[in-house]
Amino acid sequence: MKKEAKREMSIGDSAELEENLPLKDRLKAFKSSSFDPDAYFTTRCQTMNEKEIRHLCSYLIELKKASAEEMRKSVYANYAAFIRTSREITDLEGQLLSMRNLLSNQGGLVHALNEQVRIDSLWVGTDQTLKEDLSQIDKMELSKTEEWLMEFSNTLDVLLAERRMDEVMNALLKGEMLVEDASDTPETNPKFLVAMQASITEQRMRFADQLAETISQPSTRRSELRSAVQALKRLGDGPRAHTLLLQYHQKKLQSSMRNIRSCNSSHGGGGTYATVLSQFVFSTIARAASDCMSVFGDEPAYTSELVTWAVKQTEAFALLLKRHVLASSAATGGLRVAADCLQVCLGHCSLLEAQGLALSPVLLRIFRSSVEQAFHSNLKKIEHSTTALAVSDDWVLSFSPANGKSMSSSAASNSVGSQPKLSSSANKFNSMAQEFLEDIVPLECLHLDGPALEGVQRAFNSYVDLLIQALPGSTETEDHLEGCGRIVQPAETEIQQFALLANASLLADELLPRAAMKLLSSSNNKVDEQQQQQSKRGSERPSHLPEQREWKRKLQRSVDRLRDSFCRLHALELIFTDEGDTNLNAHIYTSMDDHTEEPEWFPSPIFQLVFTKITTLASIATDVFVGRERFATVLLMRLMETIILWLSDDQAFWEEIEQGAKPLGPFGLQQLYLDMEFVLIFASQGRYLSRSLHQVIKDIIARAIDAAAATGVDPYSVLPEEDWFNEVSQIAIKMLTGKGNFGSVERDVASPTASISASSVISDAN
Repeated sequence: MKKEAKREMSIGDSAELEENLPLKDRLKAFKSSSFDPDAYFTTRCQTMNEKEIRHLCSYLIELKKASAEEMRKSVYANYAAFIRTSREITDLEGQLLSMRNLLSNQGGLVHALNEQVRIDSLWVGTDQTLKEDLSQIDKMELSKTEEWLMEFSNTLDVLLAERRMDEVMNALLKGEMLVEDASDTPETNPKFLVAMQASITEQRMRFADQLAETISQPSTRRSELRSAVQALKRLGDGPRAHTLLLQYHQKKLQSSMRNIRSCNSSHGGGGTYATVLSQFVFSTIARAASDCMSVFGDEPAYTSELVTWAVKQTEAFALLLKRHVLASSAATGGLRVAADCLQVCLGHCSLLEAQGLALSPVLLRIFRSSVEQAFHSNLKKIEHSTTALAVSDDWVLSFSPANGKSMSSSAASNSVGSQPKLSSSANKFNSMAQEFLEDIVPLECLHLDGPALEGVQRAFNSYVDLLIQALPGSTETEDHLEGCGRIVQPAETEIQQFALLANASLLADELLPRAAMKLLSSSNNKVDEQQQQQSKRGSERPSHLPEQREWKRKLQRSVDRLRDSFCRLHALELIFTDEGDTNLNAHIYTSMDDHTEEPEWFPSPIFQLVFTKITTLASIATDVFVGRERFATVLLMRLMETIILWLSDDQAFWEEIEQGAKPLGPFGLQQLYLDMEFVLIFASQGRYLSRSLHQVIKDIIARAIDAAAATGVDPYSVLPEEDWFNEVSQIAIKMLTGKGNFGSVERDVASPTASISASSVISDAN
């Protein structure tokens, strides 16, 4: 076992070391010309167990992905140079072809001159009869040549005028074949060959010009266009034919774009304009690609020119759309317009991928800045709109107006418990955040899901700041009052303050995570099939689950800030008076031993107030947090902890108890013990006794006992049994809640200074 663990550790360390190396060094072993896969597998896997082999497979898969990504980046980085080189090669091929034709013509002329010189030399030294015979024969041959040339020229003129391209092409080919055959015949007159070649060359040039003119006309039908391009290519001018074909489609595209733009200016509607324009642009690019492929096939030089042209047209289209549609919507936070526009364009663009044209990166590169501008403007719009409503928010919980309008009366009655009740500003924040996250779904190709969640979290944090400002006496509120005045409507009543907590908790716990789940699930549905299979083998949970958990924790931390401010507000209201004096001080306990008579035992007034306050808040929380009782329980736990922790950390209180002029006597110790037991019992009955609160109470009791023992008093001899504290606390709870029936005992439970004796109640009850 130790050997296997040591071997796994060494393999893991080596794999980790390799993963830290640059990609070039990690691929060095595979680039060697002598690389042997079988030998690599044997040396690596011969002594491995199943776990190590799986680790190696995962490492090789990651290396394959990294290599593919590196190759893709390299291709994109050098693509412009590749296209430029292809263009130069194409131009060079055209020049070589022209040079070959020129050399052929020059060779024909040289051959003809050579023959003419030879014939002229034959005239010297011959008799007059032979000269006359040859002259007569030559006249006859010249007349035949002129006759053929005239017939050939007239035929081509007719065919050219009637635009019978195939027949013109066949006639030229036939003429070239005749010239080639005649040049191989010794009896052929050289003048005949020269004249014939010159005529064919002239007609060939006329035909090429006519084809170029036909291709350049926007009114040319598509079938005629392809025939003209094909004929021009057969004439040996393929680069020119390809360029003219792309120019033809570009002219039609620009003309139609101007018409569409003018129609949009008169009728408006940016979304319709984007849809129509996108459909026309990419359909035109698709037709151009189809024409190029049908005539030129997949020759690299022509394909590169087509790709360059398509990229250029896509850029022009995207910039036009960005200027006339996206710019205005991005400035006003119109993310929905940007999302719809991008989705439509990418949908049309994806249809070209079957023809080898991947133009979506061009669109994303140009549209990204506008989409991101709309993204940030939308988040600012959420904050500004929510702040504007918070100024006049009455902090009364109600159903969303949209939900109320869309639901029927029967549906509303059946789902009243499931529909969220929020105040007006929270309803606005919720609706705008939901729309924002829904608009992000079509933008998954820009990978905005993470920034979108972060933006919503920041907007929620700002909204929680507004809720904290609405609490009376909060530090944020005081800062604003000193500066520019209160910017939000204050929550004066406890019900309104609970509404603040309901807003924050419902948004953070349910509404926002639900919207985020839709966004993340949509993103997960688009992952690669291989990644889906791997996730199914490993776990059924979504891959975004850790990020979502961390995001929810950030939302919860914002809610905790509001909850802590709420607890601090009510704790200070209980502990301090309006004049700034404290209701909870050491004098309550140290002064009890000034009298020799045993006091009437009952919880101190401050803790009666605490009980009454907590009971009232618990009743309100039950009505506000329907179905969310756990949040209410945790809230009351934190409030109790805030109060008792203040007592535990109050240095002035403990200095007077432990080192003051009046030591803590037996009656004071018993009263402090009773107060803590009273808090412990009613918190336990209300189910808001936390472990930390229980421990703090026990620590306070222990510290008080130690303080009394330091004065020479035996605490355990003066303190009654635990049952006594429990019984007095239970009676006090019944009396304070009005549930006790103790005969003649009367008491105003609302009075914090009441001095009813629970001990007398116990004796009466006995």
